[in-house]
Amino acid sequence: MARGEFESLVALQKYIPDNVPKPVALGPLQDGTITKCYFVVEFKDMLALKPSPQATASVLSRLHHMSESPNGKFGFPVTTYKGYFPVNNDWCDTWEAWFSREFAQTLRNYYLRRGEDCELVHLYSEFSDKIIPRLLRPLETGGRSIKPTLCHTDLWHGNAAVGRETQECIIFDPCCLYVDLGFFRTEKYGWNTAYIEEYAKLMQPSEPQADFDDRIAVYAMRNYIVSATLWDHWLHMMDQ
Repeated sequence: MARGEFESLVALQKYIPDNVPKPVALGPLQDGTITKCYFVVEFKDMLALKPSPQATASVLSRLHHMSESPNGKFGFPVTTYKGYFPVNNDWCDTWEAWFSREFAQTLRNYYLRRGEDCELVHLYSEFSDKIIPRLLRPLETGGRSIKPTLCHTDLWHGNAAVGRETQECIIFDPCCLYVDLGFFRTEKYGWNTAYIEEYAKLMQPSEPQADFDDRIAVYAMRNYIVSATLWDHWLHMMDQ
């Protein structure tokens, strides 16, 4: 888990060094018979404030504009985690393939934690067979393509703040992936349409643009299921 966080910060440092803590050290730590690890990062003096939509969009657009996957594929070099569940970051040639695999694993994690839901099983069949291909496949067919871009993927008000001296947006606790740009959306944590709109001013949505809102809604669904899996107070989101 610590390795994923460390390597995520290393990757982010290449593009937005002033907006993320600098990773310092990572290594094993023997505690009796249990092997643990230490993970040290630079101290950032921050205010417990949510950055503005403009400041957040500025940082994310710079990151997404400059970064690119080291091999042109979707995934990440090491395993990262959503809560205590590992994310399968094995490289995929297409975004549809990576997201389909990740969404299926997200549901399996939900079933392990909450029990299998017959209605959800049926809905997933329709979702995987129709919705995902309809919305994601056009990104990479018909002469279109998208660039796998370095994304934080776990942005919420607890993982972002304002620098005390710089007043800049600071983001941390990443779960980085080289994925499609809209993957960071999670409205339940306050990254609402104002943030999406500011971001869209700086980074033009991928074609077909008419599907943009529907695509990021699909991405948000994965994040909502993760939250409902991990925390009881988000279970109500499964009824929406």
